[in-house]
Amino acid sequence: MFPIRDHNPSGRMPYVTYALIAANVAVFIMYWPLMSDPRALTEFYIGWAMIPAKVSYAGAYHTLITSTFLHGGIMHLAGNMLFLWVFGDNLEDEMGHLPYLAFYLACGAGSGLAQLVSEPYSLVPTVGASGAIAGVMGGYLLLFPKAKVDVLIIFIIFFRILPIPAWIMLGLWFVFQVFGGLSIPTTGGGVAYWAHAGGFVIGVLLTVPLLLRRGGAQFWARNDGRPAHPQARYAIGRTRIPKVRRK
Repeated sequence: MFPIRDHNPSGRMPYVTYALIAANVAVFIMYWPLMSDPRALTEFYIGWAMIPAKVSYAGAYHTLITSTFLHGGIMHLAGNMLFLWVFGDNLEDEMGHLPYLAFYLACGAGSGLAQLVSEPYSLVPTVGASGAIAGVMGGYLLLFPKAKVDVLIIFIIFFRILPIPAWIMLGLWFVFQVFGGLSIPTTGGGVAYWAHAGGFVIGVLLTVPLLLRRGGAQFWARNDGRPAHPQARYAIGRTRIPKVRRK
């Protein structure tokens, strides 16, 4: 289940969101040659990835930020940037450019701390912007729970694009992270589920003051949880696959 766009156009150019995407891509290109050399890549991750044991014993707290600009592969990078592109512009529009940047970095660092708490002695490097982006998703859910999100659903050979409310898509995503974290031993499992869940919760909490300034529950009531402006309409709402009738 992949979000491909929302129906919530932003009112100003999301310069910070675009800059974050560009920065993540640029950093990945910078160390892409190391992907063919496992030893060199490991040394690079030791210096810049978030390794819980290194933070616990050596105080390498800078890696809580640097690790959010590292990715384990092209698909890892592409997936994270897709989520950031879909949800980041609206939060930047509501918060303002610099506050949104501070929010993003705080969610990234907070998500790293959540992963650190879940496995403080792990030697497995943690990389990826997903914790910070999870915070963006949490803030989006709080402000626009009923905004429509077009989701590409893939099930074996069946695929379809469906517009669904943000609270369903983001709520399910969060539940999957919690269950994933509970189902994997704390010795590590390849996906930093607690970083995702922690970033999401931190994003919600950091967005509460903004919601209160907008009027709290009245902000939701005025627009029934939808964006305060007209939602975008797209010509294609779902995939057009011809049906073959049986004779």
